[in-house]
Amino acid sequence: MATGALQGLKVLDLSRVLAGPWAGQLLGDLGADVVKVERPGPGDDTRTWGPPWVKDETGADSRQAAYFQCANRNKRSVAIDIATPEGQAQVRALAARADVVLENFKVGGLAGYGLDYASLAAVNPKLVYCSITGFGQTGPYAPRAGYDFLIQGMGGLMSLTGRSDAEEGAGPQKVGVALVDVMTGLYATIAVLAALSHRDRTGEGQHIDLALLDVQVATLANQASNYLTSGVAPRRMGNAHPNIVPYQDFPTADGDMILAIGNDGQFARFCSAAGHAEWATDERFATNPARVANRTVLIPLLRQATVMKTTTEWITTLESLAVPCGPINRLPEVFDDPQVIARGLRIDVPHPAFGSVPLVACPIRLAATPVQYRRAPPTLGEHTAEVLSEWLAPDHLLPT
Repeated sequence: MATGALQGLKVLDLSRVLAGPWAGQLLGDLGADVVKVERPGPGDDTRTWGPPWVKDETGADSRQAAYFQCANRNKRSVAIDIATPEGQAQVRALAARADVVLENFKVGGLAGYGLDYASLAAVNPKLVYCSITGFGQTGPYAPRAGYDFLIQGMGGLMSLTGRSDAEEGAGPQKVGVALVDVMTGLYATIAVLAALSHRDRTGEGQHIDLALLDVQVATLANQASNYLTSGVAPRRMGNAHPNIVPYQDFPTADGDMILAIGNDGQFARFCSAAGHAEWATDERFATNPARVANRTVLIPLLRQATVMKTTTEWITTLESLAVPCGPINRLPEVFDDPQVIARGLRIDVPHPAFGSVPLVACPIRLAATPVQYRRAPPTLGEHTAEVLSEWLAPDHLLPT
């Protein structure tokens, strides 16, 4: 049973793929009862986005994609065909008892089923209904489908990501994770919690309109501010930072490392460790604005110095001087890292069909109401009878 911060909250998750399910999983991690409605047969698209597949207890492929597992724990799955009148009635009945509905259909896509906000708010005025789309409910692009990769391009992120135009292999590059989807899931969670707070004060539910494009533009952060302030479009700089120097990767005697110097004191300590204390008093490099202006001179000098020690030697030396630095880990190194292990970021959750599934822990640490991993990502329709019985009985017949 849930004992988290959101214990007692009922969430009906009609979403698929990543952004909506990410929000649903986070609400479930925080204690909500999250019911995932899936199409009978195929279910969520990501169930088949493999390989890799989850291994069953014999070590064989289960044909359940690892992708699905990343965003669907702490949920119960019900298989309902919303294209049928019976399925529509069941979802409306569930929504009448829900606190929150999450959906990521195209704009207007649920109206024909009587499952849009207006229809469901008519039976449950306190409902918080969160719609996630590529471009929002309004504007000339509203009818278009939107996917993370497309939005990274349209929203400016790919104009900032990748090698500098002066380097071989330059060109736009997407981020290696569907970051816009993940960020949209986080914004959706924040919006839902804000709307619930409003409902608790007023008794009123509301419709949340959340767009991937809006989220991408909003999270351009300092890069957007740099452009709006200066009128100069930022350019791709590889791993370099537009406002801080040195803040990028550097070669070492046996690989590479990250050097993330955020102030002049850190730079001075690095210079001493590199055997070039004079750089810290050179007027071209003494302050961060000077280093930004003279990065083309400074960076080659630093690279000549960093190749003189191994990555481990640099990290040992610089950490003792409180100079931010670190390795560039592959995922095997990430999950073997002692800090990652100490924080318990890998979890193994018991699964009724597969024995257990490995997952990444929720990063939220609440002292009084800690996250609980009550359920592994469900099999398709695993909880249909259970949920309909709990949420709807005795006034709703179970499907035959």
